[in-house]
Amino acid sequence: MKSILITGANIVNEGRISPGDVLVINGRISKIGSDLSSEQADTHIEAKGKYLLPGLIDDQVHFREPGLTHKAEIYTEAKAGVAGGTTSYMEMPNTIPQATTVELLEDKYDRAAEVSLANYSFFMGATNDNLDEILKIDFKNVCGLKIFQGSSTGNMVVDNIESLEGIFKECKALIAIHSENDFIIKANLDKFLEIYGEDIPVKFHPKIRSEEACYDASSRAVAMAKKYGTRLHILHISTAKELELFDNTIPLQEKKITSEACIHHLWFAEEDYEEKGTLIKWNPAVKTSKDRDAIFQAVLDDRIDVIATDHAPHTLEEKSNPYTKAPSGGPLNQHSLVAMLDFYHQGKISLEMIVQKMSHNPAILFEIEKRGFIKEGYFADLVLVDLDSPWTVSKENILSKCGWSPFEGHTFKSKVTHTIVSGHLAYEEGTFHEEKNGERLRFLRNY
Repeated sequence: MKSILITGANIVNEGRISPGDVLVINGRISKIGSDLSSEQADTHIEAKGKYLLPGLIDDQVHFREPGLTHKAEIYTEAKAGVAGGTTSYMEMPNTIPQATTVELLEDKYDRAAEVSLANYSFFMGATNDNLDEILKIDFKNVCGLKIFQGSSTGNMVVDNIESLEGIFKECKALIAIHSENDFIIKANLDKFLEIYGEDIPVKFHPKIRSEEACYDASSRAVAMAKKYGTRLHILHISTAKELELFDNTIPLQEKKITSEACIHHLWFAEEDYEEKGTLIKWNPAVKTSKDRDAIFQAVLDDRIDVIATDHAPHTLEEKSNPYTKAPSGGPLNQHSLVAMLDFYHQGKISLEMIVQKMSHNPAILFEIEKRGFIKEGYFADLVLVDLDSPWTVSKENILSKCGWSPFEGHTFKSKVTHTIVSGHLAYEEGTFHEEKNGERLRFLRNY
């Protein structure tokens, strides 16, 4: 593997920004210092004026392979992520077939080894009757278990209370959960169907997938986790009310219950449905500006631990259907970092905090082996950004296979210029180098 020397960068790491050079040899960060000689490396990147961050670790993506590859593929979506500064991802099990057995799960790992430019891990999926399969998993090699407590793409709902209790009691691994109460959602939907039929205005999506539906499911999951001592991670928090369930008085390493915010819940609010329509239809729904602002504050004060994307492409044709037939989800991983950097330019969040929530904390929370930090001996997962390089999102520069973005037409203030994945320069000023794929993530766990 070629060695790389990055010189003159502003290194953002562990709450500090400091000038320095970084030498990468054999996939690892070999040396961090000043005035390192470019003769030590095969490739020299002059980074004066730019900022060097640990690569993003996205703990929630849907790459649609196998079975839904008309929307997305591991190959295309990993590339889109790499262009956006994401060096590692954790992908969800609601594909066709669903990854609910050891064999089907390992098939996805095999495919990623063949085509993924980014590092990868895949969640095992839970059902009402696959506890025996779950208990076979070696969670040193698998990021966690995913439970859909509310229906979403793929309809993998664990709705049997005995099954849910059994999983929480027996599974020692991290459980990531989609928390919405399906019974409440169905009752809300029926009311709107009576009024509007199938063509419900999309602005009512947050009334159908309501605050009550989210809080009821999340509070039940937290109560069950506390009962059994389960390691619980609640995904895509969308309401201010849910924030009372989380603690910011203890270090992340000691938390048994953690939470995630997603880019769309930090950026959009219900008034955006008028312009964006079903393009911002997600589950759980984008809700009020009050919810959005409260979630952002919870990111800053550590009630919410990580920022991710829930990158979930659908075709534009699918999204153009009437409300009840338009699927929820959209592409986000190419633009997650630059979106957060726009917030930095607005004075809402520091660079150090962006790195903490998108790189450091996912590594800590999932106990990932030697990633998420710029440290000697760690894997060289790095992203270089130019903070003052505006560019506008258009169909011509969207890399997700679906070919659209809710950010289309928006001008971001910052640009990712280079992404290094496990020591390989995978992306450089708009050009991909695909001679080497990413690596399977490993986890430092005792279970």
